[in-house]
Amino acid sequence: MTYSLLIGQRSYSSWSLRGWLPFAAFDIPVEVTSTVIYSEAFSADVARFGGGETVPVLRTPTGGILTDSLAIAWHLTEAFPDKGLLPSDPIQRAEAQSLIAEMHSGFVALRSACPMNLRTAWEGGAVTDAVRHDLTRLEGLWSDALAQSGGPYLFGAYSLADVFFAPVAIRIAGYGLPVGPLAQSYVTAQLAHPAITLWREAGLAEDAEVAKYDMGLPRRPFPMPV
Repeated sequence: MTYSLLIGQRSYSSWSLRGWLPFAAFDIPVEVTSTVIYSEAFSADVARFGGGETVPVLRTPTGGILTDSLAIAWHLTEAFPDKGLLPSDPIQRAEAQSLIAEMHSGFVALRSACPMNLRTAWEGGAVTDAVRHDLTRLEGLWSDALAQSGGPYLFGAYSLADVFFAPVAIRIAGYGLPVGPLAQSYVTAQLAHPAITLWREAGLAEDAEVAKYDMGLPRRPFPMPV
């Protein structure tokens, strides 16, 4: 048996991206099934898979059901201790766990104002004080980690900390949010990761555009690194 993962549309579902990225980035086999968020079939699809009301949903090889991206991350860390999902250094490992937890529960203003969209980018959106506050906090966290590790990722090598910040890096790129050069270099490194490229290409191929995610702003091509 292998892992089975239920996800929503790749272009829009940041939670699904967090559930899927550890498998792709750390070469862990998984069978992926997709459903359509906001469709009439969504609730039935999730219930049939064994979940509650959200995606991602993960079935483990032993029959366990995980319905949260953070739970999936901690499970995989325990199940695959040799895959390097977290830094091996105890201090860095603790710092990574703290960053993951803060991203999982925080930055609500930024996430609410700027829904993830890998199909297009936007121009001219207003940046509220609450969003600026979140960006300042993000830059502080990223700068501290990158200064210690030397990059290109938060703890040098790609880790679960980067998995959890991937959707917000996509938002910064897609909405042209104001960040400094160091944060922008980290956003570029995130977008250049092969797993992000694979995820976006699959989303463009399979997803229909969802009107709910139209921000009513001028569009521009999504700025994936060349």
